[in-house]
Amino acid sequence: MNKGKVSHEGTKARRDKEELSRIVVDCAYRMHVEIGPGLLESVYEAVLEKLLLEQGLKVTRQQPIPIEVMGLSINEGFRADLIVEDLLLIELKSVERLAPVHAKQVMTYLRLLDLPLGLLINFGAALFKDGCKRIVNGNQDFTSSSLRVNKNPGGRNDGQI
Repeated sequence: MNKGKVSHEGTKARRDKEELSRIVVDCAYRMHVEIGPGLLESVYEAVLEKLLLEQGLKVTRQQPIPIEVMGLSINEGFRADLIVEDLLLIELKSVERLAPVHAKQVMTYLRLLDLPLGLLINFGAALFKDGCKRIVNGNQDFTSSSLRVNKNPGGRNDGQI
């Protein structure tokens, strides 16, 4: 198991967050079609990590996310499922339906790690498009993004694009 370790095998030239998003979504979609729902999150995490490594990406799995609260520093307050190329956070779920707290969790991780973009992917959803959410940290420029999963209707800016 590769918990907390960084894999550099076959790392290609650094890619931007949009290209990384496309690669991750493509791999996750293939997994959703071929594997389907019903497995533990840790299985989906391990498989997605392997697929991304095969794409030549640097992947960190189960990275501790330090937090400061009430004047205390806690080195392992949270753990990020996957971080790709130090730019893109991926949080995986295997539940029937995502809850609002799941998107908030990703936003918290993005803020603590100062990352621009996260993907929340639920392998328990019947349709992949219903289980894949893109979450943006702050006022990032994503107007040219070709990846538009679950656009936010009504114009609210709650971090989801």
